Amino acid sequence: MTTRTVMITGAAGNLGRSVAQAFRADGANLVLVDRGLAALQSAFVAEDGRQMFAPADLLDAAAVQAVVQEAAHRFGRTDVLCHLAGGFRMGDAVHETSDETWKLLFDINVRTLLNAVRAVVPAMLHAGGGHIVTVGAMSSRQGQPMMGAYCAAKDAVARLSEAMAAELGGRNIRVNCVLPSVIDTPDNRAAMPDADPSRWVAPADIAQAMLWLASDRAHAVQGVTLPLAGSAARGA
Repeated sequence: MTTRTVMITGAAGNLGRSVAQAFRADGANLVLVDRGLAALQSAFVAEDGRQMFAPADLLDAAAVQAVVQEAAHRFGRTDVLCHLAGGFRMGDAVHETSDETWKLLFDINVRTLLNAVRAVVPAMLHAGGGHIVTVGAMSSRQGQPMMGAYCAAKDAVARLSEAMAAELGGRNIRVNCVLPSVIDTPDNRAAMPDADPSRWVAPADIAQAMLWLASDRAHAVQGVTLPLAGSAARGA
C-alpha cells in the first residue's frame, strides 16, 4: 500500500498529539499544523522523514493553501484531513453574549474548517479522492445553557461536514464528524476539579475513532456525526 499523508490541524493540543500518534503508528506521513512552531516542537520534538511541521494561522486562507502546497511538494499529496482546530468559551446567556464571543467561536471553529477544506478538497479531487474527519461536540446536538455560541458553532461544523459528504461522496471523498463529550485533558481536569474524569472520553479513544473513519474499513460510512461519550454513555 502507498503510504498515506495525513494533515492534522490543532496538532499540538492534547487531542492532536493522540491523533498524530495513532496515524503515525498506522504508518502515515504527518503534516502537523498549529499556530506556532514552538508548540509543535514542544509536542513532537523535531521533524523527520515522516512528519512535517507546518506552523500556520488557520484564519489566514493563504497560509493554509501554502501548507497544502508544501505537503504536496514533500509527500506528493494529502490523503486525509483531520480537522481538530477549535475552541470553547462559555459563561453568558444568549441575549448577553458579546459580538466578540460570537466572532471568536465561529472564527476558531467554523472559519478554520472552511479555510482548511478550501485548500485541501481541490487537491483531493485532483488526486482522485481522500478522507476528511472533523471534530464537533456532543453538546452541539442540543442547545445548552450558557453555551449558546459554542453549541451553534460546533453545530455548524457538523452540518457543514454533512453537506460536504453529500457534495463529495460521488467524487471519492468521504467526510465524517466525531462528537466527543468532555475530553479528558489536564486543562479540563483543572477547570472542573469536582467532576469525575473517568466518565469523560480519552483523547486516545477519539483518535482511534478518527483513524477508523479515515480508513478503508469504514468505506460504507459517509456523512455521519458519531457521538463519543466515554463511560458516561454506559452509566459507568
